[in-house]
Amino acid sequence: MFKHLKKRRFIVNVNLKLAFPEQSKQERNHLCRQHFISLGQGLMDLALSWWGSDKKLQSLSRIEGKEHLDAALSKQQGVILLSLHFTSLEIGGPIVSSFIKDGLHVVYKPHKHPLLESVVAKIRANRYGKAIPKNKIRTMISSLKKGHCVWFAPDQSFQHKNSVMIPFFGIDVPTNPSTSRLAKITHAQVVPFITVRQYDKQGRATGYLLRFLPALNNFPSADVTQDTLRINQLFETQISGFPAQYLWAHKRFKNSVASGIDYYESNT
Repeated sequence: MFKHLKKRRFIVNVNLKLAFPEQSKQERNHLCRQHFISLGQGLMDLALSWWGSDKKLQSLSRIEGKEHLDAALSKQQGVILLSLHFTSLEIGGPIVSSFIKDGLHVVYKPHKHPLLESVVAKIRANRYGKAIPKNKIRTMISSLKKGHCVWFAPDQSFQHKNSVMIPFFGIDVPTNPSTSRLAKITHAQVVPFITVRQYDKQGRATGYLLRFLPALNNFPSADVTQDTLRINQLFETQISGFPAQYLWAHKRFKNSVASGIDYYESNT
């Protein structure tokens, strides 16, 4: 993939240069290559998530901070499980769903091909509990109001009229503010959650870390922009801990307001 997907390699390099300007070109090239390795491993992770045994997944995983999820669930109200797109994202689904009595309601981007969409939605529903297309806002609200746990990853570029311009690694980009709005409407707790791959000293993948952080205090506030900035800052912290594993292959900085520059112009 690193060798042949030139357009994606260009996008990854642009994103890394914007997010980590302090790094040398050599350091970013190395990080780019490591990211493509992580992408390839992510394809294997996806297969394991969808078709692997729960026992196998659990044996490969280390859980950190589960008490934060348990505390939020104990309040008998909806929980937004706030995630971001690491390459092993879906590994967390079947494991977390096993912690929750009625399963996990996962929000996902529908596939454009109707047959693939039908198959993927069915797999996710069977493995996790319920699959909710990301454009079904009323369904998300209904699930949260009924006290379910909704798994949601709003970190990617959001090119819609309701987007807000929020700094991401120091650059204002269109950002999805719906976490704050969903929490306000449903009174749901917001528990940040990531799934990342772990490696040994020789760089070999050994398993997965599932990390739950404490539910966000004083959230939502009266200011949706500040809430969304707070979430972006949280995302930046988590990404900086595992930079090769974040999904840099999409145009996260598209339609930035910085000097009217299209950072991806030379390869569009």
